[in-house]
Amino acid sequence: MAPLHYSRTYRRFPLSYPVIFGGAPFVGEGILTNLSLLGCSVMSDREVLCGSDVRVSVLLPNQTQALSIELGTIKWVQGHQFGVEFLRLPLEARQRLNSTLRIELIELFKTRSGRSKSPELLNRGS
Repeated sequence: MAPLHYSRTYRRFPLSYPVIFGGAPFVGEGILTNLSLLGCSVMSDREVLCGSDVRVSVLLPNQTQALSIELGTIKWVQGHQFGVEFLRLPLEARQRLNSTLRIELIELFKTRSGRSKSPELLNRGS
């Protein structure tokens, strides 16, 4: 269970990407269910321990190399789902994470505004 004082700084985007994770007493596979600049949630049949350090590799679409979170900590566990706070990401991984979230944010804005065309195409007619 998450502590009562726990709150998120950044918006989490609902996504579905395969992940591989490992900590001291466990290794497993799962599905990332949401993602932010500082953390993610994972659904997995593997039992994990709240407070454990964990390494996470996220298999992003259209990318050959996994996004590697060198160090995270499991902040909460609820059934088959758990939350990871990112503690250490290499610079290249941070840039890829930022890029992925920027794309998701653009898609969210397009969906909310009812647009299906990219801003570049919409601005051509002006």
